[in-house]
Amino acid sequence: MGIIVEKFGGSSISNTEKLFNCCKHIIKEYDAGNKVVVIVSAQGKLTDRLISEEKEITLHPSPREHDVLLSVGEQISIAKLVMCLENLGYNAISFCGWQIPIITDNKHGDCNIKKIKTDKIIEALNQNKIVVIAGFQGITTNGEITTLGRGGSDTTAVAISASLNAEICYIYTDVDGVYDKDPRMYKNSLKFKELTYDKMLELSNNGAKVLHNKCVEIAKEYKVPLVVKSTFKEVTGTLIN
Repeated sequence: MGIIVEKFGGSSISNTEKLFNCCKHIIKEYDAGNKVVVIVSAQGKLTDRLISEEKEITLHPSPREHDVLLSVGEQISIAKLVMCLENLGYNAISFCGWQIPIITDNKHGDCNIKKIKTDKIIEALNQNKIVVIAGFQGITTNGEITTLGRGGSDTTAVAISASLNAEICYIYTDVDGVYDKDPRMYKNSLKFKELTYDKMLELSNNGAKVLHNKCVEIAKEYKVPLVVKSTFKEVTGTLIN
């Protein structure tokens, strides 16, 4: 069996019950004999709350401190998820972006990943641990914490998948795939069973919020198969390849 990457967004892990629900998906792959790497966002609306609290202090924070603040959310998520997995009897370990490290450029708030060192991930996987990594964050060569901007956790998941030559990357969300229209607003929306990278990029550039175009571009460049599927429903998602 190979390496499977699973990414869970904020709505999928917004409380303890949902964290344990995510564990079911993780454990299913692990028990099937796969090596599992999990990428998580900040819980629920935590990032929005941090931004709101920041605005109570200043409307013009320094980009450096803004990134230091926003990176906290994902650190909370990885620790909680590992605690849940350990509670269920599974060996897991968490890593922040700077611990891997995920090396980025210096563009605070919307940085680009330059390099991912996989040694720690591979070592933990070879010890049969489930690896849980904070999405959205990285670090510069000068040791400055950075964030990846909109869709940052998806970008982290795809970049990690490419670096590890993973078999597939599952993007778990609160919708069960990619639709031609927002299914929460339009009852007659149609779900795509499969999409090319280019078609997904077209949808993303036209306003589809399921995947950010940056992560799709990385998936296309490194030929990472993506599956967008629901965290809460056992239904077939959308394959992007």
